[in-house]
Amino acid sequence: MRPPLTTPVRQIDHIGIAVRSIEQATVLFRDILGLEHLGDDLVEDQGVKVAFFKAGEVKIELLEPLSPDSPVGRFLDKRGQGVHHVALRTDDIEAASAHLSAEGLKVLYDAPRDGAHGKLINFIHPADTFGVLLELTQRRGER
Repeated sequence: MRPPLTTPVRQIDHIGIAVRSIEQATVLFRDILGLEHLGDDLVEDQGVKVAFFKAGEVKIELLEPLSPDSPVGRFLDKRGQGVHHVALRTDDIEAASAHLSAEGLKVLYDAPRDGAHGKLINFIHPADTFGVLLELTQRRGER
């Protein structure tokens, strides 16, 4: 039996959905479904504009590419609009990333990067997670 992750995943933080237009998608999530709009953010390092909506304890993150050659822009060209990733919250993203790497999973970044709303993020390659891009996220100040 493998040793357990010492800083476990606490919960699903959000589900990221790639869209061509946040403005158009907001009509569905805010105006039709009635989800609370938590605000927008620009994550230049990832090449996206994002908008968050509260759906109970989980958030929906809309991702609009800033350019066609950004990761989300390429995703849209290849797969179209839809679920881009599932984000899992942890209290110690560095320890979680190291643990997953030690287990042989391809973690995309050597060190966590800045994400939307002041979070730290890292990703696990979908080839290691049954085709689903998983994002690790840690809210700053949690540890």
